[in-house]
Amino acid sequence: MLFFCAFTAQAQHALKGIVVDASTSELIPYAHIKLNDENGVVSDKDGRFEISELDEGKYQLEVSFIGYKDFKREIHLKRKVLHLNVAMEADVMELSQVELVEQHARQTNITRLRSIEGTAIYAAKKNEVILMDHSMANKATNNSRQVYSKVPGLNIWESDGLGLQLEIGARGLSPHRTSNFNTRQNGYDISADALGYPESYYTPPSEAIQKIEIVRGAASLQYGTQFGGLLNFVLKKGADKPLEVIARQSVGSYKLQNTFASVGGSKGKWNYYSFYQNKRRAGWRPNSNTEAQTAFMSLQYQANSKLKLGLEYTHMDYLAQQPGGLDDANFASNPDTSFRSRNWFRVDWNIAAFTLDYKFNCRTLLNSRTFGLWASRDALGVLDRIDWPDQSLQRDLLTSTFNNIGNETRLVHRYFIDEVESALLVGLRVYKGFTVKDQGTADSGSQANFSFENKLDNYGSHFEFPSFNTAFFVENLVRINDCLSLTPGFRYDRIVTESDGYFHALVNDSLHHTYDDKKLDREIFLAGLGASYKCFTGGELYANFAQNYRAINFNDMQVINSNIVIDPNLEDEKGFNIDLGLRGMVWDAVEFDFSLFYLNYSNRIGYLQEYYNEDTAPEPNLVWKSYRLSTNIGDSKTLGVESYVGWNVLRTFSEIEDQKLNIFLNTSFQKGTYVCSEEKVIVGNKVELNPDLNVKCGLQYQYKNFTTSVLYSHTSSQFSDAQNTVTPTPNALFGEIPAYSVIDLSTKYEKGRFVLEAGINNLLDESYFTRRATGYPGPGIIPSDQRNCYLSLQVKI
Repeated sequence: MLFFCAFTAQAQHALKGIVVDASTSELIPYAHIKLNDENGVVSDKDGRFEISELDEGKYQLEVSFIGYKDFKREIHLKRKVLHLNVAMEADVMELSQVELVEQHARQTNITRLRSIEGTAIYAAKKNEVILMDHSMANKATNNSRQVYSKVPGLNIWESDGLGLQLEIGARGLSPHRTSNFNTRQNGYDISADALGYPESYYTPPSEAIQKIEIVRGAASLQYGTQFGGLLNFVLKKGADKPLEVIARQSVGSYKLQNTFASVGGSKGKWNYYSFYQNKRRAGWRPNSNTEAQTAFMSLQYQANSKLKLGLEYTHMDYLAQQPGGLDDANFASNPDTSFRSRNWFRVDWNIAAFTLDYKFNCRTLLNSRTFGLWASRDALGVLDRIDWPDQSLQRDLLTSTFNNIGNETRLVHRYFIDEVESALLVGLRVYKGFTVKDQGTADSGSQANFSFENKLDNYGSHFEFPSFNTAFFVENLVRINDCLSLTPGFRYDRIVTESDGYFHALVNDSLHHTYDDKKLDREIFLAGLGASYKCFTGGELYANFAQNYRAINFNDMQVINSNIVIDPNLEDEKGFNIDLGLRGMVWDAVEFDFSLFYLNYSNRIGYLQEYYNEDTAPEPNLVWKSYRLSTNIGDSKTLGVESYVGWNVLRTFSEIEDQKLNIFLNTSFQKGTYVCSEEKVIVGNKVELNPDLNVKCGLQYQYKNFTTSVLYSHTSSQFSDAQNTVTPTPNALFGEIPAYSVIDLSTKYEKGRFVLEAGINNLLDESYFTRRATGYPGPGIIPSDQRNCYLSLQVKI
């Protein structure tokens, strides 16, 4: 059949092309194309179109799309196939009409990335895009359960009530500060250290986010070697008018107050956007007060039709009092209690970026991002076992500073092979990080005094962690024909991580000094292959294979904590992801994405439960007490099914202009198993932090300007360690995380310049927890929020 299609296509004249935005070169899907006022077709979601069975001669081509000026040109068909790039100019007068059309067309806040977006290739990759303006989530607290409700397979930790730190994992990967994803904002890194400490302490406010892009494990070739993939927050830009001001004020349970204000606009060749947010909350447990502020500035300059420059700066800081964890008995009897009143956590985050976009022509685009981060995080408090009372002695203080700089430059070139358009992506990355980490004793008070006391006398550590990375990556989207495409790619990384410092402690009245100087220099080669088939109505069959790699983090290897012991012989982790799926839309009302995945993970790092003896106990009272040993546990494999189905119910039966009813079902069934380990008792055990079943089901109803939605979330039980401990240990570090179900209710009313939002999270007031923490904000069980409500008012000027 493929041969016959190719043969007949060569026996007649045809016009093929692509429709793009003249200023941004972004693809324009669903544009209308006509020849001599006949032969009307519509460009596909990648902006491509084809008109076949044409005679030789002259034609009047007309391309139209709402929000753009009509494109008209006389063409002369001489060759068998004529290729044409249609660059359309925006029509400012029609912008309001565009907004209305998009509002009518958008039935859900989830969509997919196109095959080529700017200077990135996403063909055949498992991905989701969350459109935040259409989300019914509680934006005041960045409620992750609601924000990511339509992304299958995510395991979410709920550690704070303001959503300051996003903690999500997928496919059995730890959600700990989203460290298994390459986390970015507008395409550049925002985590502490992409190699040495890839944890995210900054999450952009939901009110400022335009969309969230998630690409699974196959993103390793373009965005770094992590197993989880890419998580990219795309912030809003200035409106297409000189000035637009948006102000939001939110209040809620436990003295929640959230103030958000943004200013943006365009004038001539300039576009600007800036926001400021301040939010605070007392928390539903004692000793859990938090205050945070975030500011952002973006300035874009369109120098000419080819060159665009940008400058961005982000600042975030917060101070949080942490109530500590609980053991299982106290959680069961009184989950809203606290046994730690002297624990504090402080973060100061600064990110700057300079961007350059250059369009050589409609087929060749260059993007370069230079970015830097200077930040700090300080943790102060009592790290002893949660089943020990706080004796009001000196507190532990851990301080970390991060200074990173990097550049990532990528080029996409579209080309033709046998009259079919393909695309080549080439990229280069250079990154240098420098982290300094200190640990010692602070005062015995209860205030947020982040100062060392006698740090060098009998307890403490000082380490420096330089890191350096260069990478070169290539992906080539090869369209075999109009139906089938292949996307091979590879990535070469040189990763250098170092640690240099010392730690010492007073053990049995004797001061023990340990000096450590390590350097690892390795070269990594990763490969991948994707395939996509689109020649049937309403769907796409996609598959991909990609290798992954995760370097050990020296920054996690020198922590003085009686709950944790680090194996000094840790090795890097490696493996691969495989996806096979079917996605699309049928009957113009049902959107779907069904996929199978397989994750192979070698040298997996995790925790084992061990016991101190008389020789290994750092303190006499720890003899025969349990602790967590962080080590390479073994090899695991995870196989699962991820599915999403969204149904526009009313469109199926009738087109009612002022009403919409949408329902969706998001499910994940997966099984992770250890298949090889030096610890024989581990083989055959389930992978920890890997619930077998994860379900989210939602209903959203809209009548004119009023919208309401209900979300049901269920996560099955999961183990917190590789030994699959069921009976909880006294320190609450080991044991099962029970299954839980939560219901969230949200409403929204829009009238002119005003938007009113209200909702209730954890509607049925379920008592549950999502994690057992080894350190901050614990140690121990971290209870999730009880029932809480919010009310938000937005004004746009």
